[in-house]
Order: sequence, then C-alpha cells, then structure tokens
Amino acid sequence: MIDILPFISIPESELHFSASRSGGPGGQNVNKVSSRVTLMFNVEQSSALSEDQKHAIMRKLASRINKDGVLRVVSQRTRSQDLNRTDAIGRFTVLIRQALTPEVPRVKTRIPGAAQQRRIEQKRKKGSIKRERSQRGWE
Repeated sequence: MIDILPFISIPESELHFSASRSGGPGGQNVNKVSSRVTLMFNVEQSSALSEDQKHAIMRKLASRINKDGVLRVVSQRTRSQDLNRTDAIGRFTVLIRQALTPEVPRVKTRIPGAAQQRRIEQKRKKGSIKRERSQRGWE
C-alpha cells in the first residue's frame, strides 16, 4: 500500500511499471540497461479512490493523463532501475497528494488609502518632470 494522505492509500497492485532504455550520460550502461521507469496508474478504474477524488485528479492533472484515464510518471534520474522505481513512486505520491489537497480560497484584500495616495503622488511627480523636460527652450 502506498500512503497518499492519512485517509487514502493506493494498493501497489493498481500501479503498473515498465522499464526502457534511458537517455543522457552513462556510457555503455545507457545502451545495455533499461533503467528508465514509467509508472502507470489508471485513475478511472481505481478502486481506492472515490468518484469525487477521481474527478479532482482528472481535473488537476489533465495534462499528465491520457484519453484512457492513465496517469504516467517517468523517472530516469539515476542509473539504477530500483532507485528510479522508488523515485517514480515518490513523485506519483506527491502529484496525487497535491491534486487531492483542497485549494484554500483567496481572501480579497484592499489597498490601504495611504498607499494609494503615495502611488498617485509619485505618478504626478514623474508626470510633471516629463512635462517640464519636453517644453520648448529646454536646451
């Protein structure tokens, strides 16, 4: 079980992993070993999530989910397949946690009157300097 939040755990059986050859530096290791790990999680068919949670994930992670409802997380940071698998699970956990954490609504604030006055006064000063500079006979 992968713990996402205190009340949400996803069984590892719902995660599918595939390994492929990684790009980047690594010499012969890159050409021989499949160290890049792709984690796939079918959001639509998950039994661990409620419908509301599925909709929240689909909405917030829409750019990472394909048309079949599969979330893909790729990791190729290290040369080790095991470390990349652990990294992919960690990144998956963070993504799901962020998607399921409710957004705090923004509290509207007012600009204080004194600050607004200072701003307008500064604008007047700048405007008068430019006006004086552009008058004839300035040279």
